[in-house]
Amino acid sequence: MLRSFKIAKTDNFAHKAASMTFKRYYEKIKNYVYPQIQVNPFFALNVKKLKGQFEGVYRYRIGKIRLFYSIDSENKMIFILNIDYRKDIYE
Repeated sequence: MLRSFKIAKTDNFAHKAASMTFKRYYEKIKNYVYPQIQVNPFFALNVKKLKGQFEGVYRYRIGKIRLFYSIDSENKMIFILNIDYRKDIYE
């Protein structure tokens, strides 16, 4: 599988991913989500481009969890911005 995009994590995401709350999800993200979005970060079953104040941000749905990222197409980079429960993230 050709992976054309590289992944960069923000400090906010790295801090949350290391927390006890999201640590169990991070293995799934590394093994399942990253390979998918590295191939095509724009379109997938659980990917949605956000609108309004979140313009330019994409979200990947993992059950009750939302993973947010932005894409730099020119440099082929994906910036993982945040992870949180759906009920808490859109406030």
